[in-house]
Order: sequence, then structure tokens, then C-alpha cells
Amino acid sequence: MVRAVSRWQLFGLSINDVIGSGIYLLPAAAALLLGPASLWAVLLAGGAVALLVLCYAQASSYFDQPGGGYLYAREAFGPFVGFEVGWMLFLTRIASAAALSNGLAEAVTHFWPGAADGGVRIAIVVGSLAFLVIVNVVGVRAAARTGVFLAIAKLLPLLMFIAIGAMYVDSSMAAPLAGEIPLRDLGEAALLLLFAYAGFENLPAAAGEYRNPRRDVPFALLAMIATVTLVYFAVQWVALGTLPGLAQSQTPLADAAARFGGGWLALLLTVGATVSILGTNSNTIMLGPRYLHALALDGYGPRALASVHPRFRTPAVAIITLGVLSLALALTGSFVQLALLSVVARLFTYIGTAVSVLVLQRRHGDAPGAMQLPGGPLIPVLALLLSLGLLASAKPENLVAGAIALATGAVVFLFRRKPVAATTTPGQPLP
Repeated sequence: MVRAVSRWQLFGLSINDVIGSGIYLLPAAAALLLGPASLWAVLLAGGAVALLVLCYAQASSYFDQPGGGYLYAREAFGPFVGFEVGWMLFLTRIASAAALSNGLAEAVTHFWPGAADGGVRIAIVVGSLAFLVIVNVVGVRAAARTGVFLAIAKLLPLLMFIAIGAMYVDSSMAAPLAGEIPLRDLGEAALLLLFAYAGFENLPAAAGEYRNPRRDVPFALLAMIATVTLVYFAVQWVALGTLPGLAQSQTPLADAAARFGGGWLALLLTVGATVSILGTNSNTIMLGPRYLHALALDGYGPRALASVHPRFRTPAVAIITLGVLSLALALTGSFVQLALLSVVARLFTYIGTAVSVLVLQRRHGDAPGAMQLPGGPLIPVLALLLSLGLLASAKPENLVAGAIALATGAVVFLFRRKPVAATTTPGQPLP
């Protein structure tokens, strides 16, 4: 594959991967659980993700091969643990693409009520997935440029929402210390909001197509989490302070914008939500198949999934496979159900990466150019504990679904075939 993606394109892709449906649809769900205290949930989720981002940034500074969390777990603990992490990462991408496709249909209901169900909803889900699959099959350059364009297009409406809405905020409605904070609901809200921050873990997955992944991936990840946390906190604050019925709103940002900015701003936020969700799903369809491709190269699944298109130089079969599976799941589940399923699967992979970093620090910590985390093992240990805490906040049925997914992966692992020969040694750190 072609190394064509630059540092600032990676930053745009990381923003595009994280800012998606969550910030447009989840402020209401968080407000329903916590009211004004949902501001603390936004910061709690952002703090937890920042620790995880640091783990991924350090691990990515050791390797220039594709695979992300799968590669890190495999190198730290061997083929089985690595496969389980890669398997859960792939399932996460399917659930995310399905959730985002449903979220796209929900986002346009503010001005197009017919998109809520029936043939129109199906057409939006199918059409958006088909478009993104085609763009990503054509080439990584086209996918990266599309992702950066959509990242800019999604940030502008949010910044206008914050800038205009800040002048209309009722501070009594957005006071996080006004009442008692329900700790149980705080954990559940943070778990749900984690979906709004998630996606960063996919950036290292396509490292084989980045110009300088060991330097540029850590930079993009750290710049992204600072930007996104600030934007999310400001958006939640404006939504709480301008929309009295926030907890009951299906399109919270558009409804809040309509109150203080009129119909034009509500339309802009609706378009922004559509572009935002489409952009995040574009990254999902771009980066998710790289997990499947990496697994197939190592002998898991049909050999065709390891192939690269002779003209476009992309893992076309893997991209199409993810698109088809995501479509099937999207047509059978709701946004919130699929979002929670995605988050639980992600947490298993976050735990795997945090533990892997503890091992990789000892093996490759002195490698030239490797990132050094302050406190040595402290940040990975805190990231592990926070991930376990968030996982404990999940509902039993979601935990059972995660356990079934891991068990299924263990069965798939047993049918490994001979790995596909590669020109580089998988997992070998750069000198």
C-alpha cells in the first residue's frame, strides 16, 4: 500500500473520527441521567480517554506497521491475545458503522420527519454506506482528503453554535454544582459519552499508509484529544444553558440553536450533524478494514481479505466486507443500542492496549524517537483502572454480549491458516 497521508491530514482524520454523531445526539441522553452535572460526565469521559490516548500515542511511536491495538497486543502477549483484541476492534468498527448510519437518519428528522422510519430511513442507511465504501475502495488519498474536508465542515457549525449560544446561556440551568451528583448515573453517563470520544484508537490501524507514523500519529492523537474535550465541554454547557427540555430532545443541538439563533442556525446544525456523522463513518469505513486486512495477513479469515487492489492499492475486499456486515447490523438495531454495544467492545480493546503498553515500555522504551510518558507505568495503569471502572458501569446484557463476542473469537482463532508472506516483518519496530 502507498504511504500518502501527512501529519496534518492525520490530525484532520483524528478529529473526523472522534467528532461524529455523539456530540449531536448524546447531550440529551447525558442530561436525562445527570442534568447540569452532565458537564462533569463530559470531563470524566474526556479525562479517561486522554489517558488511553497517551497509551496509544506511546505504542504507536514504536511501530510503523498497520494493525493498531491488534499489533500492540500481539507483540506484547502473543497471537491469541492479539487476535482477540483485533477481533473486538473489528466488531467495534461494524457496530460503529451501523450506529452512525442510524444516527445519520435520526439527525435529519429535525427537518425531515419521514426519515424516522420506513423506506426513507433505509435509503439513507444504504446510500451513505455505499457511498463511503466506494470512496474508500478508490484510494487512501481520496479517503484522507474526504476525511479532512468533512472534519472542517463539521467543526464550523459547532464553533458557531458555541460562539452564538454563549451569549444566551442561562447560568442557573448550566450549574453543575446545583444539586447532588448521582454517582451511579455519572458512571453510566460517562460510559455513554465515551462513544462521543471513541474512534481515536483507529488512527494507528492504517500506519502502513502514513508518511511518518511513528512521529505523526502521537502528534495527531494528543492534539485531537485537547481540541475535542474543549469543544465537547463548551457544546454541553451551551445546550444545558439554552434548552430547558434538553433531556427530552431527539435533536438537542438543532433544537437549542432554533431557540437562540432561529431557523437558519438550526438548519446549519442539522446539516452539520449530517456531515459530522458522515465524516466519522467515512473514517470507520477507511480504518476498520485495516484490522480485518491485518488479521487476514496473519492467517485469520479468508485469504482474499489480505489482498490489495492492483489499481487502487487498497484492501478493497476487506472494505466491502465491513460495509456489508455494517449494513446488516444497521438495519436491525437502534442508534443507542449499537452505540453501547460499540463502547463495550471498545473497552475490551482499551484494556488490552493499556496492558500491552506496560510490556512494550520495557522492550522498546529506549528505541530512538520513541515517546516517553511521564511516570513510567503510571499512565497505563490509570488507563487500565479507568477502563475497568467504565466496563463495570455497563449493563449485564452488554457485558454478556461482549463475553459472547470474545468466545466466538476464540473459536475463529482455532482455524488459523498459513500467514500471507509480507515484505516487512510484522511488528518489527523501526531502528
